[in-house]
Amino acid sequence: MPWQTTSPVDERMRFVVAHQSGLFSMSELCRRHQISRPTGYKLLARYAVEGPAGLLDQSHAPKRCPHRIEPELAALLLAARTAHPHWGPRKLLPWLARRHPGVKLPAASSVGELLKREGLVAERRGRRRSTHPGRKPLIANAPNEVWAADYKGDFRMGDGHRCYPLTVTDAHSRFLICCTGMLAISTEGAMRAMERSFREYGLPDAIRTDNGSPFAAPTALGLTRLNVWWTKLGIVHDRIEPGRPDQNGAHERMHRTMKAETTRPPGRNLVHQQESFDQWREEFDFERPHEALDQKPPAEVYTCSSREMPERIPEPEYPGHYEVRRVRRMGTIKLRGREIYVSESLAHEQIGLEEVDDGVWAIHFYAREVGRLNEWTQQVSG
Repeated sequence: MPWQTTSPVDERMRFVVAHQSGLFSMSELCRRHQISRPTGYKLLARYAVEGPAGLLDQSHAPKRCPHRIEPELAALLLAARTAHPHWGPRKLLPWLARRHPGVKLPAASSVGELLKREGLVAERRGRRRSTHPGRKPLIANAPNEVWAADYKGDFRMGDGHRCYPLTVTDAHSRFLICCTGMLAISTEGAMRAMERSFREYGLPDAIRTDNGSPFAAPTALGLTRLNVWWTKLGIVHDRIEPGRPDQNGAHERMHRTMKAETTRPPGRNLVHQQESFDQWREEFDFERPHEALDQKPPAEVYTCSSREMPERIPEPEYPGHYEVRRVRRMGTIKLRGREIYVSESLAHEQIGLEEVDDGVWAIHFYAREVGRLNEWTQQVSG
């Protein structure tokens, strides 16, 4: 005799037939079929409405999905992603909210899932976050307290020449003040770009850079014509520690975005590449939401400096007890009958010497102490 087989649907039908016989109470009937009373009443109700079809297995899919994005809204999100292919949900959503204030937008996680389904998100390997000892992170509490400047790594353009972008940002607002492509790293090119920025936006209190050319020199005082010029303008030169780009982290992060959105592919030549930089800078400053700014674009936070670029820089004024010397063309001064080398970057400039110990002099240039001079050893140090 073969084993008797049964199925959930058959058992449900036996339950209904037994109930219709009237031989058992509802409690006894449910106990015999090992189901709860609510389940029993639900089966009888489905049978009364649908007949035998109501006893078939039902779909367990939710009747309503709160995370589902309607087709019209999905199309709007995908169009925004197409216009800004490098933006994620946390940039796209505030950008759309400003342009479609009446539209109820989904959560960033739901938009992320949509972009994944459409194949618009590339998987990235997670990176371990590390903390760095030493210098504290750069903190600016208002626009123009600190600007960050650097040359982005060079790349080859379509005509074979290499492009060296000079970038300047305001550390508080992330406003991109300058993004100028150059054919070489040079003091003259940096000074021209900086002067244009100073005349348009005013002077910052300080500028943070790395220790490379043309911002600093591998000499005892580390002076270059560029940072000497900044000192004359009353700008403090804030240099990060050697080999520590993390101390200018926000600026470096901007460079990563710039590289992804303006150099792949690169421009045909410098003119074409500069057009790409200018268009991207306009979007970065005036459209792109920034999480550190409560999803505002930098232009809504930045204001120009109240310190204007002067037409003429006056000579420095030093206290009466200073020894004032004008640096000669080769970077030397004469002190106590001795010719001592200071810095060629200070050639033709007036410096003030303050004796702070026997034969040890503090070297002042405008409001900044740039180093110390030992008249006995004829050595200078930063």
